Amino acid sequence: MRYALIAAGEGSRLSSEGINIPKPLIEVGGERLLDRLLRCFTQNKAEEVCVICNSQMPAVARHLEQWQQNNSVPLHVKVKSTPSSMHSLWELREWLKEGPFVLTTVDTIFQEQEFSRFVCDFEAQQHSGEGDGLMGVTDFIDDESPLHVVCDDTQSIIAFLDATATPHYVSAGVYGLSNRVLAVLQHCVDRGEHRLRNFQRAMLDEGLRLTAWPFSKVLDIDHASDIQKAELFLDRE
Repeated sequence: MRYALIAAGEGSRLSSEGINIPKPLIEVGGERLLDRLLRCFTQNKAEEVCVICNSQMPAVARHLEQWQQNNSVPLHVKVKSTPSSMHSLWELREWLKEGPFVLTTVDTIFQEQEFSRFVCDFEAQQHSGEGDGLMGVTDFIDDESPLHVVCDDTQSIIAFLDATATPHYVSAGVYGLSNRVLAVLQHCVDRGEHRLRNFQRAMLDEGLRLTAWPFSKVLDIDHASDIQKAELFLDRE
């Protein structure tokens, strides 16, 4: 399995709250966010991992170099500042052309057992040819601008909405995608799109088949207070 990790955000909200460590290197439960995800990938049959990090945070790139020296999983690193997560994914496309991949962002906190089940189910979906993507969702809403996910009775995704009167699921920030999505990503870049959620909408518009996979709870680290929330969450694993 290939894994893609977006670690290119500036962490401006954390910085404004007095946390000057680059977000990927923030520790939650005694482990850096970046290291936790790399460990989870390695434990879930990672054949190779590709990461994009911000050029304004050289400490992250150095940390990735050190990780590669101590691990046998091939690691591809792109150091570049981008205008959005969608563009960060686009920068990784050269390493994602050969097959399906799992994508997440560096501040995504999930239960590890659930993540393992997600990866297994995504592999099964791709082997069966029954879909183009398995999208992590959750009914736990703790985000300032969540992306709402609307499904039919079979958990097939039919819409991504910025707001809805009847919220059910929101995006969990964990995505299993076939390499067929890269053509859609190129179209989005060519049109001047700037948000990862618009790429998700474009996948539906272009006829790709996406299925929701419910996580019980997923957290993001956007504020200093989120670090303690995440530690409490992980203590209950």
